[in-house]
Amino acid sequence: MQTLELITNIRIQDILDILFLTAIAYYLYLWFQGTKALKALVGLVALGITFSIAQSWGLFLTTWMFQILWQVLIILLIILFQVEIRQVLERVNPFKRFGMHEGNEPRKWTAILTDACFALAKRRIGALIIIERKDRVEEHITGGVPIQGDPGPELLITLFQKESPLHDGALLIRSQKVVTAACYLPLTAAEGLPQHWGTRHRAALGLTERCDAWVIVVSEERGEISLAKRGEMISLADRVELLKFLMDAVALPKTAETTWIEKIRFFLVNRWRIKLGTLGLVSVIWLLLAGQQDFEVTLQVPVDLINLPTNMKIVEPTKPTVKVVARGLRKDASTLNARDVDIKLDLSRASLNRKTYRITKDHVALAYHRIDIVRIEPTEISFVFEQKEHQSQ
Repeated sequence: MQTLELITNIRIQDILDILFLTAIAYYLYLWFQGTKALKALVGLVALGITFSIAQSWGLFLTTWMFQILWQVLIILLIILFQVEIRQVLERVNPFKRFGMHEGNEPRKWTAILTDACFALAKRRIGALIIIERKDRVEEHITGGVPIQGDPGPELLITLFQKESPLHDGALLIRSQKVVTAACYLPLTAAEGLPQHWGTRHRAALGLTERCDAWVIVVSEERGEISLAKRGEMISLADRVELLKFLMDAVALPKTAETTWIEKIRFFLVNRWRIKLGTLGLVSVIWLLLAGQQDFEVTLQVPVDLINLPTNMKIVEPTKPTVKVVARGLRKDASTLNARDVDIKLDLSRASLNRKTYRITKDHVALAYHRIDIVRIEPTEISFVFEQKEHQSQ
């Protein structure tokens, strides 16, 4: 009955609240998809729901334990997943939309990477270089040593030469920067591959079969350069061909002109199961929290003094305030502030010297009718009045 009452009395603000949180939860899922942090995020949501249920059922010990562990858990998750959190914050950076993000132009850094690859091939240094695109590759690779740098010839030769402890593995490039070295890729299970292909070629195909990343292979034996994408291997003849492929890899996809109706339809239909599930989860959480009864809020409210006789003035207190404790549903009481409470006190019967007025619930007007006044402190205000001095003509 209480849930039905909440649904029938839902406001525009409540609908916007649910839709806004649904959008945030949906994009958090997309950003964390493919990362280890997603499982932790799901577990965090489950713990939050458990905490809310325990609190609503009055499980004192369970609620107390969650309140202590909750703060420790949040700090622990921030420490463990600081890399993923930083990447998410970089994705939502508003300056990127205006072309104000850090990094080189695509043509510049792809040219640097092309020079580095051919420098490796000339020296017969084997290499495996991952170009991450839209899909995250962490769930498909293992190992790896975090590093930071530009994909130039000096860095790549230093990393892939046999004397380097990081030469055995692949290099990961994300957002124009080298971020990981010595990571291992899954091997392809395809049969009938050329006999002269080594482990690097099989690893490059294995990764591109599982995500949209492109992988550059530099052969140590023949000094040749190949590019793996979408589960196929392409031999590259010269520098121009590699540069063209790299520009295609990092170029933004060209979108065809579509009408507003088509855009809305695509927005509703694309990944509709995930969107519907997110909306349902947020709605359930909102109903659990919004339906909590006996949520109290304490406000310090100024008293509006009216009808003071024109021949009198107030000596003290000139700006009285009272503490109002209100109770109601969480969704109503939690948004209540002092501006939503109006207390008027009629001073038409004021007399000289001291006079005391009682403050009752009848003097309080609330913006929300579903909220009750629990108590008012103080319940009396004592004023001191005196006669106004007549100004000489």
